[in-house]
Amino acid sequence: MTEQNFNRIDLKKIELLSPAKDAQCGIEAINHGADAVYIGAPHFSARAAASNSIEDIETLINHAHKYYAKVYVALNTILDDRELEETEKIIRQLYNIGTDALIVQDMGITQLDLPPITLHASTQMDNRTVEKVQFLEKAGFSQVVLARELSFHQIKEIAKNTSAKLEVFLHGALCVSYSGQCYISQATCGRSANKGNCAQLCRLPYSLLDANDKVLVKDKHLLSLQDMNLSEHLKELIEAGVSSLKIEGRLKETSYVKNVTAYYRQKLDNIFEGTEYQKSSSGRCTYTFMPDLSKSFHRGGCTYFTQGRQANITAFDTPKSTGEYIGTVQESRSNQITVKTDKALANGDGFCFLDKKGVFSGFKANRIENKLIFPANEVSIPFGTDLYRNFDQAFEKVLAKKSADRKIDIEFEIKETETGFDIKVTDEDGNAASLNTTFTKEPAQNKENADNQIRSQFKKTGNTIFESKNIIIDTKETYFIPAGQMAEWRRTLLEKLENERLANYPFERQAFPETSHPYITDSVDYHANIHNKKAEIFYEKHGVTHTEPSFEKQAREEAVLMTCKHCLRFSLGLCPKNKTNHLAYKEPLYLANESNGKKYRLKFDCKRCEMLVIG
Repeated sequence: MTEQNFNRIDLKKIELLSPAKDAQCGIEAINHGADAVYIGAPHFSARAAASNSIEDIETLINHAHKYYAKVYVALNTILDDRELEETEKIIRQLYNIGTDALIVQDMGITQLDLPPITLHASTQMDNRTVEKVQFLEKAGFSQVVLARELSFHQIKEIAKNTSAKLEVFLHGALCVSYSGQCYISQATCGRSANKGNCAQLCRLPYSLLDANDKVLVKDKHLLSLQDMNLSEHLKELIEAGVSSLKIEGRLKETSYVKNVTAYYRQKLDNIFEGTEYQKSSSGRCTYTFMPDLSKSFHRGGCTYFTQGRQANITAFDTPKSTGEYIGTVQESRSNQITVKTDKALANGDGFCFLDKKGVFSGFKANRIENKLIFPANEVSIPFGTDLYRNFDQAFEKVLAKKSADRKIDIEFEIKETETGFDIKVTDEDGNAASLNTTFTKEPAQNKENADNQIRSQFKKTGNTIFESKNIIIDTKETYFIPAGQMAEWRRTLLEKLENERLANYPFERQAFPETSHPYITDSVDYHANIHNKKAEIFYEKHGVTHTEPSFEKQAREEAVLMTCKHCLRFSLGLCPKNKTNHLAYKEPLYLANESNGKKYRLKFDCKRCEMLVIG
C-alpha cells in the first residue's frame, strides 16, 4: 500500500473565528469547524453580559488546542486607573492557562507588566486607515480587527501596506456607529458601550423631524441596520488580504454558533479546494444537519459598505429577527391561517410578518396541518401578506443535541521486528507516536481474515479526536494477533499521540515591545478613549502633545455621540448628491424618541460621507 503523506503543505492559512458566550458554546464552535474562538474575560469585556471564569476559559482552551484551534480572550473595554492592577492579574492568569491572544482596546494595557502574550487590536480602536494599522503594527499588535465599514478596496490597500494579520467581520449584527466611537448610551443613560454596557439605543424607534418639528418619518428604527452577510463574497475577502474571518455574536445562543460556524466551514472548505489557501486548524467536520443561515437569528442580510455605499442596508421596520421566507397568506381567520409554501412546517414554529400599519408582529403555531397553521393566539393577517418563520422547531431540536463530529486524520504503520512489531501513528500535522512491542508471532491460518482483522482493529478510533485514514502493514508474513491485544496497542498509541499533539502545540508568544514611533496625529480628543493615566502615557510616548480624557470620564454638553457611515439622507433619497425624494424640509434634522423624550441633532459631513449624531 502506498504511504499517504500527512505533512501539511505550506499554504496560506485562513482562520474562521467564531464567538462564544461561554465555554460550552466555544467547544461547540470548535466541534462545528471554527479555527479559533473569541470569548469574554472574567471582567472588562465589551460584552459585560458574556464574562467567563478563568477555569471555564481553560476548559475551552484544552479542547481547542487538541485541534490546533486558538482561543482569543476579549479584554476590550476602556479601564479606570483602579482597574489596571486587576487587569494585569487577569492577563497573567490567562497567559498561564494557554490563551493564544488578548483582544484589547485600552492602550493603557500596553504599559502594564505583561507576560509575552500576543495582543490583537480590537475593532473598538476604530481601525479604518492604512496609517492607523501601520501604527498599531509597529506598536506590537500582531492582528488588527478592521472597522466593519471598509470596502474590499480599502481592505486591499491596508493589506498591501502592512504585514499585520487582518481580521474582519463577515457575519452578524452591525453597529451603526464606528466601533469605539459611540457615546449615545453613556450620554443618555450612563451605560458606556466602551465599558461593555451598551443599552442598544440604536435599536429603538425614532421619528425624523426637521427644524420646524415637521415629522418626516414617524416611529421607525432609523438607526437599526440589517445584519452583515458576506457568505457570497468570501473569495473577495480572502483575496483582499484578510487572514481571519470573524462571526459576530458573543451574546448569541449556542444553536446560532453551531449553525453559522458549520455553514461558513463548509463554504470555506469548498473555496480552499485546489487553491493556495487552507484552514488554520486541524480536523474535518461532519454534521447531523444541513447548515442554513436563514434559520438562525438575523435582521436580513447585507454586504454593508464592502462594495461601496448601498441603499438596502437598513432594518427600519424592526430590529428583531425576520427569519426565513415561508410564503404568502392565502386565507386568515382568527384561529387558523392558510399559507402557500413549499416548506415543511411543524408544531411550535414561530412566525412573523408586517401588519397593515407596517408594524412587525409575530405568533407561535400550536398546531400544523399540512399548510394550515393554528396560532396559539388570535391573529389576523391580510391575504397576500408575506410570512416568515423566525423559529424552526425541528431545526432547533436537532441543534439541541450533538450535531457535529470533528476528527483529525491519522495513519498507522505496522512494521515487523525480530521480537514483535514497531507500530507508529502519524497525524495530519506530522505529529507521531510509536510503540515497540514484544510479541510471539504466529503465522495466520487464514491470511485474508487476519489481514482484515488487523485493518479493522486499527481503523477503530472510538470517541477519540482521530480518524484512521490509512493503515500500512509492512511484515514478511501475515500473523494472527488477538483483537484485545491490538485494541490495547491502539489505545496506548492514540493517547500518546494526543499528548504529543498538545506538547507540540504551536504557541505564538510575543513580548509587547517598548516603542516611541509617532502616532498618526499629534493631538487627540475624547474619541481616543483615554480613560487612565497609563493610556495617556502611551500616547505621550508616541509624540501626542495634546490629549483629552474619555467621554466617560468627562462628559461634554454637546458632543458627537455617534459617527456613522450610514446616512439617513441617503437611505431616504434625500442625499444632495443623489436626490430621488423631493420632500420639502428645513435643516437641521433631528431624531426623537418618544419613550425617553430624547432628541438628537443630525449633522451631515458630505466631504467624508458620514452622518454625525449630536447630543
